[in-house]
Amino acid sequence: MKKTTITRMTLLAACTSMGLWGMTAHAADMGWHGKAEVPRYQEQVFPPWQHGANNPTVKKGLNFTVPEVDDLADFHGSIDHPQLVIFVGGNYFFAMAPLVAAFEKEYPEIKGKIYYETLPPGILIRQMQQGNTITVGNMTWTIQPDVYAAGLKKVNYLIHQGLLQGPAVPYVTNDLTIMIAKGNPAHIETLRDLGKPGIRLSMPDPRWEGVARQIQISLHKAGGPALERMVYDTKVKNGETILTHVHHRQTPLFLMQGLADAGVTWKSEAIFQEQSGHPISNIPIPAKDNTTAIYASAVAKGALHPKWAKDWVNFLRSPVALHIFERYGFKAYHDAK
Repeated sequence: MKKTTITRMTLLAACTSMGLWGMTAHAADMGWHGKAEVPRYQEQVFPPWQHGANNPTVKKGLNFTVPEVDDLADFHGSIDHPQLVIFVGGNYFFAMAPLVAAFEKEYPEIKGKIYYETLPPGILIRQMQQGNTITVGNMTWTIQPDVYAAGLKKVNYLIHQGLLQGPAVPYVTNDLTIMIAKGNPAHIETLRDLGKPGIRLSMPDPRWEGVARQIQISLHKAGGPALERMVYDTKVKNGETILTHVHHRQTPLFLMQGLADAGVTWKSEAIFQEQSGHPISNIPIPAKDNTTAIYASAVAKGALHPKWAKDWVNFLRSPVALHIFERYGFKAYHDAK
């Protein structure tokens, strides 16, 4: 059995600010002439947002979490001999805590032995292609996934590429929405409004976030190629569109910091933000302009824990799991027959 390894462990600089990447790049271009100051913000605005609930480890030791500086928000659990390792596209990071708790209730022998990552699907693939090794800040670790979950097309593609074992097992669907700050100060009503001059956007990066392609399809439906080009080309070049690194966390951060007016996300992400009490709202996208995603999972090739991997894949289609997904606006997948 391959042993989980850590090659570098300097935790004090493990993770840079997730909410200020766009600003950091701008500062690097312009030259930074400011000074360090005591933060003047509400810590609860910054991830992780679930107050430790997304860490399935039983014995957590010293809790050293500094919002905006040291938080490692997309890595959950202990890398010390886990019995189930899940790589899941971050579109439902917020649902993983109750899902894991329900799975542990059904299989108590695995309690505290689950590790999972909720990075964008494309970044997870790059991690797998780099020998399952990732570096965040000054920390590098290697961990082999047992399960990979993302969009159905992506999962089928990775099966074809030999990174996953078939079959792909679909379980829920999700629709897009326009995420806005509470009160809608920019008075946005439709997707077409996103193309207006002066409307600042936070949009997922097409290079590693599959949702970007689905958003582009919806923009094309609503306003043709001109709207798609405006949002994903013209506004990117003039600075009115920020392309995110971790879309499911950065868009609400940018909105709450006043750095953006709107961003297209999955409906479930907006629902989670509202349930968390954050000053976030959303504008529904009509069915004729919307795009639906189908989420699926599959066992990873060479999984070290194939029994638990198969149990997790099957669990995602169970009534218990589907009930959890429905809290955030997901819908159960039904085969079109």
